[in-house]
Amino acid sequence: MRLRSLSILLPIAVLAAYAQAPAVAPLRGFPPDQWKAQHDREEQAKAIPQAERLRIYMDRMAAKPHHAGSPGSKAVADYLTAQLTEWGFDTRVETFQALIPYPTTRTLEMTAPVRFRAKLAEPPIPEDATTTQENQLPPFNAYGASGDVTAPLVYVNYGQPEDFEYLKKMGVDVKGKIAIARYGRSWRGLKAKLAQDNGAVGCLIYSDPREDGFFQSDVYPQGPMRPADGVQRGSVMDMALYPGDPLSPGWASEPGSKRLSRDEAKTILKIPVLPISWADAQPLLQQLTGPVVPESWRGALPLTYHAGPGPATVHLQVDFDWSNRPLYDVIATIPGSLPKGKDQWIIYGNHHDAWVNGASDPVSGASVLLETARTLSVLRKQGWQPKRTIMLALWDGEEYGLLGSTEWVEKHMDELDRNAAVYINSDSTGRGPFVSGGSASLEPFVTEVMRDVADPASSKSLLDGSRDRRTPVLAIAGGTPEPREREFHVESLGSGSDYVAFLDHAGIASLNLGFAAGDGVYHSVYDSPAWYQQFSDGDRTYSKALTQVMSIALLRLADAQILPFDFGSLSSSVTRWMEEIRKQLPRAPARAGSVRVDLSPISVQLARLSAAAKAYDEELSAWSKRAVLTPEKLAKVDEAMRKTERTLLTADGLPHRDWYRNQIYAPGMLTGYSAKTLPGVREAVESQQWDEANQQARKLAETLRAAAAQVEEATRLLKQIQ
Repeated sequence: MRLRSLSILLPIAVLAAYAQAPAVAPLRGFPPDQWKAQHDREEQAKAIPQAERLRIYMDRMAAKPHHAGSPGSKAVADYLTAQLTEWGFDTRVETFQALIPYPTTRTLEMTAPVRFRAKLAEPPIPEDATTTQENQLPPFNAYGASGDVTAPLVYVNYGQPEDFEYLKKMGVDVKGKIAIARYGRSWRGLKAKLAQDNGAVGCLIYSDPREDGFFQSDVYPQGPMRPADGVQRGSVMDMALYPGDPLSPGWASEPGSKRLSRDEAKTILKIPVLPISWADAQPLLQQLTGPVVPESWRGALPLTYHAGPGPATVHLQVDFDWSNRPLYDVIATIPGSLPKGKDQWIIYGNHHDAWVNGASDPVSGASVLLETARTLSVLRKQGWQPKRTIMLALWDGEEYGLLGSTEWVEKHMDELDRNAAVYINSDSTGRGPFVSGGSASLEPFVTEVMRDVADPASSKSLLDGSRDRRTPVLAIAGGTPEPREREFHVESLGSGSDYVAFLDHAGIASLNLGFAAGDGVYHSVYDSPAWYQQFSDGDRTYSKALTQVMSIALLRLADAQILPFDFGSLSSSVTRWMEEIRKQLPRAPARAGSVRVDLSPISVQLARLSAAAKAYDEELSAWSKRAVLTPEKLAKVDEAMRKTERTLLTADGLPHRDWYRNQIYAPGMLTGYSAKTLPGVREAVESQQWDEANQQARKLAETLRAAAAQVEEATRLLKQIQ
């Protein structure tokens, strides 16, 4: 995943109440007389994580290949279960069955104008023992079709919509050809899908050294970047329609459950797709003629980049063992200590499956989850018990298409609807800047957590460090450059990791947190403990900091008297996003008989939501002064807050993809991992479907109306606490 950093300030009404409190940092959801005790407990928690333990976890989990459906994945799940059970968690493994293809045939050869056969293999590196191991999945793309095609080759740059449009303008026809795209700019699955939609009969995706090879730095083992024969594996499932098992959209894939046929599965592509290295791509690209491509299309290989088609003609054959295989989700629980607290779940997850050994992706993040679990275990031995239930999850099958987390959510939908409060996700973590995305209603909460954890790169807090990185200089014409206002926001979540089912299908407020990780050996055999030790967070300084972040986040969410949601942040975010959409509307007056997009119903309900959020914050401030603790009544306020997130869902979902039910966040249909906020309205406007845009505007207005009513109900309940 790729994330960016954020923050916003607490509402003024709440700050006014905090100004009268003791000289300790405020905590949303806690009365002022609890701030110091909570901070003291968090200081204890921050002292517990150990770098050596984080290294041990990685060495154990990334010791061997452990792709989904394999004995290696089961062995990692068994290790995690034993470790969490030893620390006192109630731990279980939930098993699902999913369509998990393994490659059986991979052939790529150029038949004209010269003959060449691609190696399609990543050679071992003597300095890294794990690269010589058996049971490695070879480079392939999951959920491309089985196929055997021979056709001229055409170069499509990054394979984005605008690239295919440019080829059309150049008179280059992709239909009936094999497209070759380079990795970068967009998700691999979108490249293959667009090639298919433009008539290609096959697709190759290669790693150009400009993006993640020698153009950036030295290659492994001398440096961190992908060597000549390195290949990025990955899924090309059409996750914009739905993630999870392709044969069970909307329900859990368990033994004996209903399953679609492969032909019925909408997320499996219809053309064969194969990832290759630049060493295998270079001979193919050298044999292309046709127009010379623009400079922005050119990679770093020593050749002139032509679009084609041909005369390079290639034979591509791909086949799979299309078997259903097991998934092993490890779930560990600490029950809440309050009667109602047991029915409120704070969930933190990271996946454990990898394409090969996966030291960076995902074991770096899974190691942090384990050390966070141990931190909570130590605190429990010291007498602490969470008020709300904390659940830790290690998902299987994420790399194939968020399989384990999606099937788990689909199985537990009713329980999640009743009980789940917040889902926190992590994935890879490295030595880059702290980055985060998530629900707008959690912006102030994340800001406070970042405020209270030190940035490993400086003596500042994560919050101040992020602000410094986000402060561009604005050059004023004819004057002195001035800094822009340092405003931060939680980055909106699209797709790419295990938060998707929680946020987009179940309507659970979600976060995705971590330090940016390098891409040099992403999804290759070279993503090993040796690479991570030398070229990423070898001393585990950043991993320790992320453990502190996660520990503090869980402590606050589990123990706050009132869940720290802020729907004023949602209102202001939606207002900002609506302005972006308005700028995309035609500026000329509507002609007679033409359709005008009416966004006024959204504005009316936004005003109501903003007023409701302000009234709630004022009542929260008043409650903070009263500091009245009535657990039963506070539980009702919490329930109202959780239900507010659920109101962002609609039963019939988004246009053309009803699995995605959230009206505020979704991955774009044509943006891969990137988010589309207010997706129903935005995508209709972008495609100039004006009738659909009006329909979706009315639907969004109704969603915001329901959210405002729920916040008003929370305010009413809070007033009753005397």
